[in-house]
Amino acid sequence: MHGKIEKGDEASVVTDYTDADDSDAMSCARSDSDIEENARDLSSGFLFRKSDLKVSSESATLLINEQSKYKEANGETVYKFGFGQSPFMPPDFVMDEFAERVSHKEYSEVAGLPMLREKVAQFHNHYDKLDIDPKNVVVGSGSKILIYAILSSFRMANVFIITPSWVSYEPQADLARLNTVRVDTCYEEGWRLTPARLHDALSVYSSTADPSICIFNYPGNPDGLTYSGDELHALAKVFREHNVLVISDEIYGLLHHTGEHISVAQYYPEGTIVCSGISKWCGAGGWRLGVSLFPSSLQNTLKPVVVGILSETISCVASPVQYAAAKAYSLCPEIDTYLHHQRRILASAGRMFYERLTAVGVQMHMPTAGFYCYLDFSPLAAALAEKRRVTTSYDLCGDLLSRACIAVLPGTAFGAPAGLLSARLAYVDFNGRNALAASYETPLSESLDEAFLMVHCPKLVDGCKKIAQYCTELADK
Repeated sequence: MHGKIEKGDEASVVTDYTDADDSDAMSCARSDSDIEENARDLSSGFLFRKSDLKVSSESATLLINEQSKYKEANGETVYKFGFGQSPFMPPDFVMDEFAERVSHKEYSEVAGLPMLREKVAQFHNHYDKLDIDPKNVVVGSGSKILIYAILSSFRMANVFIITPSWVSYEPQADLARLNTVRVDTCYEEGWRLTPARLHDALSVYSSTADPSICIFNYPGNPDGLTYSGDELHALAKVFREHNVLVISDEIYGLLHHTGEHISVAQYYPEGTIVCSGISKWCGAGGWRLGVSLFPSSLQNTLKPVVVGILSETISCVASPVQYAAAKAYSLCPEIDTYLHHQRRILASAGRMFYERLTAVGVQMHMPTAGFYCYLDFSPLAAALAEKRRVTTSYDLCGDLLSRACIAVLPGTAFGAPAGLLSARLAYVDFNGRNALAASYETPLSESLDEAFLMVHCPKLVDGCKKIAQYCTELADK
C-alpha cells in the first residue's frame, strides 16, 4: 500500500497488504490502527516494503563458493571449480611491501597515488603496446567498481553485452538504469563476437541518440578464449563505424598462456577504456585494486565524471594496497618470470581438461588464457534428460555437485539460455604457492605434463576424472 505521510505522522512506514493486488492496495485508506501497526513495524525494523527495493541478487560466483564451503563443513571433499579466484600468491616482494606500508593510513588522491599511476601506465604500455598517459590512469577498489562507475556516468545508454560473459556486467548496467542488449555467440564460432553479429546488434539502435557502450571481455570469462589481431582489427572497424564506447575488460590478459595477449586499444585507441587490475595475474583479488586506462580523447569528458563518482563512493583505494601494487607493476625480471610460471601451470591444466573431457563427449575449446573452461554438455543432452532428469544448466550443476562433488557455475549465470547445458569450470583448486615453487625448479623451456599436475595439483586431476566418469556413466546402459 502506498500511503501519503503527512507532517506530524510519527510512523513513516506503510503496511504491505500482502493479500491485495496493486490496485486494491492503492485503494486502501490509512486508519489509526494502520498507524499503530506501522509504529510496531518501525520498532521491529520494517521500514519499507520489499517492492520498494531494487531487484538485485548475490553474485553467482560468490554463492557457489558458499555452497561448496557448506558441503566441506559436512565432511565432503568438494572440487571447487566454481569460484574464479587465482590460486597463486602475490610475489613475496610485493607482500613485503604491503607489510612495510601498513602504517600508511592516509587518504590518497581519488584516482590513485601519482607514482602508482605512472607505473601502471609504463607497465601496460610495455606489455600491451599501448600509449597511455599516467594522468589518464584511474585506480579503484577493483575493476568491478571501475566498470560500474563508467556505466553510472551515463544518464542513458545502450549497453551491449556478449553472451556468454561475466556474471556482473548485466546487473551493473541494470543498477545504472541503462538499457542492456545481449549479443549472442555460439560454440561453432568459439564463443567469439563476430563483426557481423556486432554490426547487426548495433544497427537496431543506430537511429537513437543514446550512446552505445560495448563491454568487451577477453581473454574470456567464462570461456578462457581470446581474439587474434585480425579479429580485433575487424571488430574495431565496426566499433568505429558505429561510434561505440568500448569497455575492454582485459583483466586476464597477462595470463594468456603464451604471453601473446593483444589489446583492442591498439586498433581502436580513441574509443576504448581498458580495465585490468591485480586480482588475477598477481593473485591479489582480496586486496581490491583495479585500474582503468582512459584514452586522451576522454580525459576531459568521461574521466572526470568517473573520478567524481569514485570520490562519492570509495574515496580511494587503501594506501598500503596502492604501495604494494606499485611494486607489482614494476617492469622487472622477477615479474616477468612470475608471469611465465603461472601461464605454464595454467596451460598444462587447461590442456588436461580439454583432452580428458572432449574424449567423453563434452564440447569445449582448448583454453588459451586465464583459468576457465566453458563446458557444453549438449551432446549428452538426451542421456542427461532420460537418466538424470537434467534439462537445464542449473539442473546440470546441481547434479554434478550432488553426485560427484563438482562445483561449477551454470551457463545461465553468464547469460546463456537455461536449455543450453553449459557450465563454467575454473581450474583453480590447488595450492598455487607449492605449484609455483615446483615450477620454478623446472626450466621454462620445458612444458609441464600431467605428472606434474598429479603431484602439485592433485584435485584438478581427480576432479577432472570425476567429471569424465560422470559422463561415461551416462553412456553406460
